[in-house]
Amino acid sequence: MDWKKLLQTPAQKRAEEEKAQLAAEVEANAKKELQAKKRAEAKAKKEAKKAEELAKKNDPKAQATAAGQPWVNVLGIEVDPENPGAGAFELDWNDIFVARLIKSGYQGKTDQDIVDNWFQDVCRHVVMETYQQEQADPTNRTNNRRDLGNGRTEIS
Repeated sequence: MDWKKLLQTPAQKRAEEEKAQLAAEVEANAKKELQAKKRAEAKAKKEAKKAEELAKKNDPKAQATAAGQPWVNVLGIEVDPENPGAGAFELDWNDIFVARLIKSGYQGKTDQDIVDNWFQDVCRHVVMETYQQEQADPTNRTNNRRDLGNGRTEIS
């Protein structure tokens, strides 16, 4: 038996009960605040995830990256008005694209160097393909023919 409680005055008992009630209220309020905080955090997480998903839907680079696919895009082209044959391309890419280039043998000190080497290679192939197509066209080959006689022709 707790002798202290038996010897308490009614005022002391009320004070102790009020103290216990106040402690219970403080604990209940703390629980409510914690639950509200958890709900707010969950809501913020859900909204952030929604925003991220929306961004991915509108961003092909993010979509490709999320799918583990290489991605490269021409963002812009600058042309010198004085010399239209001179200009520059602005490219954007994801890390997966650079990894694929490295795996394919492209080298460079930076990602930009690696992508630049690849782009130069693509441009060279375009030029070579255009040249080969021009050479394959019979109308372009007539200038390179020389009649050797006896039904023979030299084509250079």
